This record gives sequence, structure tokens and C-alpha cells, in this order.
Amino acid sequence: MSRRNIHLNGITYRWPVQPVVVVCIDGGDPAYIEQGIRDGIIPNIARFTREGFSAIAEGTVPSFTCPNNMSLITGAPPAVHGISGNFYLDVASGEAVVMTGPELLRSRTILAEFADAGARVVSITAKDKLRRQLGKDLDLARGNISFSSEMADQCSMSENGIENVLEFVGMPLPDIYSMELSLFVLKAGIRLLERQCPALIFLSLTDYIQHKHAPGEPMANEFYRRIDEAFGRLAELGALVALTADHGMNDKSTPTGRPNVIYLQDILDEEFGKGDTRVICPITDAFVKHHGALGGFVRVWCLGGKATPAAIIDLIKGMPGVAAALDKATVCRQFDLPPDREGDVAVLAEANVVIGAAASEHDLSSLGNARLRSHGAPTEARVPFILSQPLNDSYRQRAASGPLKSHQIFDYAINGVEVGR
Repeated sequence: MSRRNIHLNGITYRWPVQPVVVVCIDGGDPAYIEQGIRDGIIPNIARFTREGFSAIAEGTVPSFTCPNNMSLITGAPPAVHGISGNFYLDVASGEAVVMTGPELLRSRTILAEFADAGARVVSITAKDKLRRQLGKDLDLARGNISFSSEMADQCSMSENGIENVLEFVGMPLPDIYSMELSLFVLKAGIRLLERQCPALIFLSLTDYIQHKHAPGEPMANEFYRRIDEAFGRLAELGALVALTADHGMNDKSTPTGRPNVIYLQDILDEEFGKGDTRVICPITDAFVKHHGALGGFVRVWCLGGKATPAAIIDLIKGMPGVAAALDKATVCRQFDLPPDREGDVAVLAEANVVIGAAASEHDLSSLGNARLRSHGAPTEARVPFILSQPLNDSYRQRAASGPLKSHQIFDYAINGVEVGR
């Protein structure tokens, strides 16, 4: 094993002196941790915040799963890695495209760089939609592992670097809409740390619980109790545990409990005519049961008719519930996004509002009586940034001088802790 420094996207990473486990708590709004610490139900996270390092970081905007996971795993913003949503419009074909293909990722990953240098690395995600990007360029023939709990029953050595995963973890295949989908990820990470001691482990959870349950509610408390137990076990096994999130979560319902939605495509169609614009909701993926494909950030493409970016912005910028309407250049500059995957206008919602396309395109029946909770805007880009061990002087000063970005989590976890603790 070479144990050489790794260089990626302007950052030099030293060789880890202990196993490093980075966990992305999907939907892990700081409010859940604050509530859990007050209630005394997450003793391990509370200990990390006392004895290690704890802050609130700025996540990637739009505050969705794919762009933030890719920012974490590359240590860079979307302008570098190219993944700016879960979904975007391919202007050349006119087709909406799910942004989970590894060919869309424009950067190497931290895991792949270390793996090529001889380290054993692991990537485990709850939903398979992330697996291929997180595992891009990993040589699975050399002991590296990449799989999802969603497809854990289908793992093979050639595709995932591991087989017989259900037996190995000791859990049945979890339902896609359950807390067990995340708990399986954590238990698998613990098993691999116990038996193989990889140098780097990246664990990405799912946000089903946070979409359905507010901080302090019984199901949310149970989920955080159980993930806290897993974090404690990872630290007990000698790992540096680093916790962050891809995004936060806010209540998006009216006082009467109805989803607080602006159906932007309907508004634009009424003003400019059908077919003149195209609204894309980049929260969209294959699993919309818990949010109805409604989030706090949407993109609008002008299709060559009456609508122009300036006309769209003038129409909606003062609309109740709209926090901002930005042209392409402005949103790319403000949030470090790739221009070729950006719409002509980006529309950002206020904290208690979601923006959709046409009402007919969103099925909210699966929400039942639950209040809509969702994300996507800068209001959900505040995320926890917690290390189980304290920072060295250099990184402590750097964190204090800010701004702290969530995509720096591997940098801080590998380079920033006090060596020898």
C-alpha cells in the first residue's frame, strides 16, 4: 500500500491514520439533532458535539439528494462535478433526464482516488439511484465495495464487490419506504468495519422518516435513537465518525394541513401559452410517494415563444411564497452551478412553500393525512457538520473563519482531526 497523499479538486488528502466513516444523514436537518440532544435520546452524537467538533455548514443548493451526495464524495461544488439536481432537461433532445448516470459525473471521487492508491474503500447507499455515481471508477476486484440496501439481495462480486449481503448483515431486505432502509446501511457499515477495517467508508441514508415526521415526534425519535446507536458502535470500533446531511427539511403545509404549493407551470401557461415554457422539478426521482415531486427549487426553460427570462422573472418575483427568481448567470454564480445544466430561470421558494410544475403532474394522494415536508431551497441547505474527534489548531481556526461547506467533510475528517487521538 503506497500511503501517499491524494490530490483531488484542489485539495490534498493525507493518508488516513485510522478508519474514516462519513455518514450522510439524508434529510438530517439540524433541528432533529438539537431536539434529540435536548431530549437525551442521542448520547453518542451529543458526546461527539462535546468532545469532537460540531457546527452548522452550508450545503449545496439546490438542496437535493444527488447534487449534495456528489459534492460530499468529490469535495467540490456542482460547477465542478456537474450534478445539479436529481433531474434536468436535456435541451438537445427535449427530454427530462434523471441525473444518476455515472457518465454525467464530471469529477473523480475521493473514494476512487484512495482506492487507486491502494486503500480499501466502501460506499453503501440506501437507494440504488446513487450507487453507480458513488462507486464510479472503483476497482471492485481489489477488495473495494459499493452497493445499496435497496438492491442488497442482488449483489454480486463483479457488480458490487460483495455477495450474500443479507446473510452478511443479518437483516431481511428492507422496504424502500422505511427506516430499515437506512438502518441496513449502517449495520452493513459496522459489519465491514468489524471484519475488514476499510480505510474509508461512505454511508448515505434515506430521508423517508424526516419527510413524514417532524423533530420530536415518536417515529423521528425512534429513528434517531437507532442511528445514534450505530454511530456509537462505529466510533467504538476505532473509526473517526463524520456526520453531515445532504439537506434539511421544512414543513410545507398551510395551517389547515394542505400542501402549500405554487403550481408554476400552470401560471406560466396562462400567461405565455401552453408549450412556451417547461418547468422541471429537480427533486423528482423514482420515489415520490413521500413528497409528490414537490420541492423548494425549480427550473424554467424558455422554448422560443413569448416567454423570456426577464418576462418570467417580472411575472413571479413578487409572488407570495417565491423567495427569488434568478436568471441562469445569477443562479450559477450564486450557488456554483454548471451553466449547461441550468434552466433559463431558477425559482426558489420560501421556507414554508413548495413549487411544482402543473397541478396535473403531481400526485399527492400518497401523502394521506400527513403534512407535506420537503426541501430544495437555501432554507433547507443548513446541515450538521459533526466529527467524533476534535480538530487540530489549523482546521479549528479555518472553521471559525468560515464559511464552512458540507462538501468539506472528507477534508476535515481526514486532514483536520488531531492525529493520535
